Amino acid sequence: MISSRQIKAARALLGWKGQDLADKSGVGVATLRRYEAQEGIPNANTFVLKAIKDCLEEAGIVFSGDPVKSPGVSLDQKY
Repeated sequence: MISSRQIKAARALLGWKGQDLADKSGVGVATLRRYEAQEGIPNANTFVLKAIKDCLEEAGIVFSGDPVKSPGVSLDQKY
């Protein structure tokens, strides 16, 4: 799983607005905003979180750490 902080940090690393992630992942922008407003792992449909995570990973994001205790993200420089 990924945390709301990781989603926000990943978007920042990519320079994406919420609408960019929504368009690329197929998840509604209102849903993304709701998830990002939550603390920890969003209370969400697992398939939707996986779609967000997969989209960000395809763009070069690498998730690390525990999503709740030590959430981390980095950008693979080959992208």
